[in-house]
Amino acid sequence: MDVVHREGRATAAAVRAALASPPSYSAVRALLRILEEKGHLRHEVDGPRYVYLPTVAREQAKRSALLHMLHTFFQGSESQVMAALVDLSPKGLDEREVRRIKQLIDDVRVKGR
Repeated sequence: MDVVHREGRATAAAVRAALASPPSYSAVRALLRILEEKGHLRHEVDGPRYVYLPTVAREQAKRSALLHMLHTFFQGSESQVMAALVDLSPKGLDEREVRRIKQLIDDVRVKGR
């Protein structure tokens, strides 16, 4: 999905070429077909090949994936997600990131969400 979103449209060969450790061509085709069946992609025919396009905007897909992860792995707890993200950072958060997070929290408090 990342390759198709980044490029805007991509063939199975282009997706495979963009992967660091690509699976077989047939595995990539199968995955693209599954993503299409689930409604994440659609295809157009360009001669003998299929060109895949995303069906939803990247921001919408990102939000949907994050919500799914939040509910699947963190029981809906935003604070658990934040703690996990901070734990993942090998150097910890730099001062700019800390200020940005504080600003986001302050903005939520002001909006009353």
